[in-house]
Order: sequence, then C-alpha cells, then structure tokens
Amino acid sequence: MEPEEIRRRVAEIEWYHTIDLGHGIVTPGVDPSPSRLSRLGFPADLSGKTVLDIGAWDGFFSFELERRDAARVLAVDSFSWNGPGWGSKAGFELAREVLGSKVEDREIEVLDLSPDEVGVFDVVVFAGVLYHLREPLLALEHVASVTGELLVVETHVDLLGTHQPAMAFYPGVELNRDPTNWWAPNPDALAAMLRDVGFRHVVTVHPPYRWPLRVARAAKWKVRRGDPFLRGIQHGRITVHATR
Repeated sequence: MEPEEIRRRVAEIEWYHTIDLGHGIVTPGVDPSPSRLSRLGFPADLSGKTVLDIGAWDGFFSFELERRDAARVLAVDSFSWNGPGWGSKAGFELAREVLGSKVEDREIEVLDLSPDEVGVFDVVVFAGVLYHLREPLLALEHVASVTGELLVVETHVDLLGTHQPAMAFYPGVELNRDPTNWWAPNPDALAAMLRDVGFRHVVTVHPPYRWPLRVARAAKWKVRRGDPFLRGIQHGRITVHATR
C-alpha cells in the first residue's frame, strides 16, 4: 500500500492507540501508547510463547508482543470493536494490514473466555480493562483460566492509603466522566483477588503514582473539571505480574 493511501485511510479512523505504521506515519491516538510500555514490563523476548491480548482495541500491544517474537498472538475485544462507544475495529484491521502482521483476532467478551473457547496462553495481557467490568472478580476467574504462565494486569486503582482490601464503585460517571467505568480496587484488593483465582505470586511492576504526583494530578482535575480534590488523591494506576 502506498504511503498516501495509508495516510488517507488513517485520517478516516478515530484512533485510540498511537501506532507507528512506518513511512513516517503515526496514528493520532488519544493514548500515548509507546510511553506505557515501560510501565507494563513485558518480557523483552517472547520467542516460542503464545500471547493473548484482552481488550486489544487498535492493537498496539498485540503488534508489540508480536514484534518481540511471540510464536502466536491472539487479540480479543468486543466493546471497543462493536460496542456503543466511539471505538471500532477499523484501526486494528488497517494497522495489521499495513504492518504485515500475523496477529489473529477474535471478538469475544471477557466473561466468555475459557480454555474451550480460546485455549490457554503462556502470557496474557489484561491492560486497561478491569475497571470497565461490572463483575471484576468473575472476570479475573475467566482470565486466569486461559493463563498458563504470566498474567500482566494494568488497571486504575482507587482508595490508595486504605490499609485493607477495598474497592470503589462508580454507579454513574464519577471516574473520568465515563459511564463504562464501574469498579476500581486498591492494590491490596487487586492482589487478593488474583490470589483468590489461583495465582500464588503477585508482583507490583509499576506502583501507583507517588504522593506528590497524585496531589498535582488531583489539583489539575479540580481546576479543569471540578473533580473532588481529596478523592483525586486516592486515584492512580498500577501494573502487576501474576504467576502460578
């Protein structure tokens, strides 16, 4: 495909991920995807490994995991590809075509994941999905059932500073003005849930923001959107690796 044709097709899509397609063309995603790699801690070499990317959307992580020599990558999604939001599958399909990728795809809900449906994968990536689910513990059970070796979980967390497992519930648009956000655990609750579904070892790869940054972020959103300052201090994001 010629560069001008790629640029034309890129411009027709509303992108979430920022993906370098070559030819000097980078998709205008709202998510600074490359900068998130250091926080996720993916293995540098995935030679011979099978990988499942849950909530793939435009596929940035799927293609990155393939680039790290994974033997097979399956990208799955449902809401972002066909849900009532603004996302679509067009970005994933175009990026796969332009990159010459062999990443496979399957449209399936998290709660429908099982070994019978998709198989079991050496590495499973579950990034930016957990807090969008109405049944987070049940979802983790399904995710655990298809994880053979390593589960990478990246998620929003809340109630930071609460020294017991706890979760925040968002019945409306309390989190980021987004009605698809439902729950956020604190780090203790996330670790406890992962152990409950069968993972013996849970290691924090990237902890929530430190106190000064959380204060600065809470102040920014208080000024820009009128968000409650004290609640904002309790918010953050975390990445954990869970193994058997």
